[in-house]
Amino acid sequence: MKKGIHRNSISRILGIGFAFLLSLSTSLFAQDGDPAKGKALFNANCAACHNLDKKMTGPALRGVGDKYEREWLYNWIHNSSAMVKAGDPQAVAVFEEYNGSVMTPFPQLSNEDIDNIIAYTMQPKAEPAAPAGGDVASGAGSGQGSSGISNNVILVALALVFALLIVMLFLVTKTLKRIAEASGVEFAKVESEKRLPVWKAFVKNQFLVLVTAIFFLLASAYFVYGYFMQVGVDQGYQPVQPIHFSHKIHAGDNQIDCKYCHSSARVSKHSGIPSLNVCMNCHKNISDYNGEVTAEHTKEFYDGEIQKLYAAVGWDASNQAYTGNTKPVKWIRIHNLPDFVYFNHSQHVEVAGLECQKCHGPIEEMEVVYQYSPLTMGWCVNCHRETNIKVEDNAYYEKIHAELSKKYGVDKLTAAQMGGLECGKCHY
Repeated sequence: MKKGIHRNSISRILGIGFAFLLSLSTSLFAQDGDPAKGKALFNANCAACHNLDKKMTGPALRGVGDKYEREWLYNWIHNSSAMVKAGDPQAVAVFEEYNGSVMTPFPQLSNEDIDNIIAYTMQPKAEPAAPAGGDVASGAGSGQGSSGISNNVILVALALVFALLIVMLFLVTKTLKRIAEASGVEFAKVESEKRLPVWKAFVKNQFLVLVTAIFFLLASAYFVYGYFMQVGVDQGYQPVQPIHFSHKIHAGDNQIDCKYCHSSARVSKHSGIPSLNVCMNCHKNISDYNGEVTAEHTKEFYDGEIQKLYAAVGWDASNQAYTGNTKPVKWIRIHNLPDFVYFNHSQHVEVAGLECQKCHGPIEEMEVVYQYSPLTMGWCVNCHRETNIKVEDNAYYEKIHAELSKKYGVDKLTAAQMGGLECGKCHY
C-alpha cells in the first residue's frame, strides 16, 4: 500500500514537472513571435509615434525586447498610465524622459500580438538597397576589361589602315603616270564646253521657277501654321521643382490617393497645391527614405529632399517640435490653361468620376511630373465626343439622360450629346 502511494506521488510530481516544462517551452516559443505579422501590427498601431531606429514622439524600438522584461512590456503596452500611477520605476523614467507624453493604451492587443511586434523590432537593421543598375554597370565594366581590345583601339586601327590605303593609292597613281610619260604616252587635255551656270539656267526655266515658288510658299505656310498652333501648348513640359516630389513613390509605390493631397479637386474648380502640413502628416514620422534607389536618385538624395521640407515648415526632427522659422516653397506650375478657358476639377473628378490619369497620364509612374496631354481645345472636344456620361448612382443625370437618349436614339450619351460642345461650357 505504501509503495503504491509512493509511486502515485512520484507520478504526480513527474506529471506536474512535465506540464511545467511544456508550459515554459510553449511560453518561450510564443515569445519568439512572427516578424511578418509583427510588422503589420507595428505599422497599424505603433508607427504613428515610433520608429525602429530613431527617436520620435516615443523612443526608438529596435531591440526593445533586450531592454525590458517581457512581462513588463505586456503591462506597459496594455496600460502605461496605470504603471506610472503605480510608481513603477521604469515606467516613471520613460514618462519623464518624454515630457509626460501619455502612451495610448492598447488593451486589444494580446500577448501573442505583442510578441509578434517585439519579434519585428528585434530584427537586425537592413542595409540600404544598392542603386538599380549598379550590378549591370559593374558587369559591363568587367566585360569590357576582359574582352582585351576596346572599341576605341579597333576604330583607331581601322582609321590608320584607311589612311595607309589612301597614301598607297596616291603613290601607285603617281608611279603609273611616270611610267606612261617615260614610254612616250601623251595625256590629251579635254576642253569642256562652256555651259551656263546653274542659277542662270534655273532662271530661264519659267515653269521650274513657278513650281519652286509654289513649293516654298506651301512649305512656309505649313511651318508657320505649325509654329503658331504650338503657342501656349506645353506638352512635355517638365520643370525642376524646388523640392523633389516623386509621384512614383507616393502615388505608385505607396498607393496614396491623389485626392488625399489634392483634396480641393473634389469640391473646387482647382485641384490646388497641397499645403506642406499635409506632407507633415506623414513626414513627422518619416525622416529618411528606405525604398528603391537608382544611381541618380540615391537614399542620400531623397533624405536631403525631406530635410528641405523640414526647413520649409520649420520642423526640428530631433526635438519633434516646430521652431517657427518657415520658408515659402516656390513651386513651379506645370499645367496651365488660358484665362479665357473654364475648367472645373470637381465636375470631372466628382460628378463624372474620371480618374486623374485621364488628363495627367500615368502620374503614378512619374519620378518627375511632366505635362502628359496637350490640353488643347481639339483634345478636349475629342474627349467630350468619345466619353460616355456615367449615370449609375447619379440622380443629377438620370432624368436628363432618359430624355436625351430618346432624342438621339442611343443607350448611352456622350458628353458632347449632353451639351459638352457648347461654347459657354468652357468659355466665359
